[in-house]
Amino acid sequence: MKSLLETEAYNEIKNRIENLSENASPTWGKMTVGQMAHHCQVALNVALQKEDYGLKPNWLINLLFKKSMYNDKLWKPNMPTAKAFRVTEDKDFNSEKEVLVNLIDDFHQQKDKKYWHNHPSFGKLTKEQWGQMQYKHLDHHFRQFGV
Repeated sequence: MKSLLETEAYNEIKNRIENLSENASPTWGKMTVGQMAHHCQVALNVALQKEDYGLKPNWLINLLFKKSMYNDKLWKPNMPTAKAFRVTEDKDFNSEKEVLVNLIDDFHQQKDKKYWHNHPSFGKLTKEQWGQMQYKHLDHHFRQFGV
């Protein structure tokens, strides 16, 4: 599984985001490209401990979903979205993209960090799992918009 903490995967993600346009349409789901860019910021903000969005431990989510966050199996289109991650208001793609790119850069700069905090919902994650989860989330949504 690729990791956003690895330079090759980081560069790939950066190239893919540059191929997104404000006119991109989703191949599944209801989000606009601006809403998607904002949605992707949420996971990175959690990883960077900038915001926890009121997420709490949930044994059922851990049991059913945690391992899918960082394994090699692609997520299916139209998976349910956690309430804290839902974006329903209109978002300007260009400004959301700028924030997202900065968060991706901030996360990748953590590649040498030794100790990682617990995820507010999933609990203990290794450095590798954090990096894989961030890559997988971005990859899922970039595939949603064809990049």
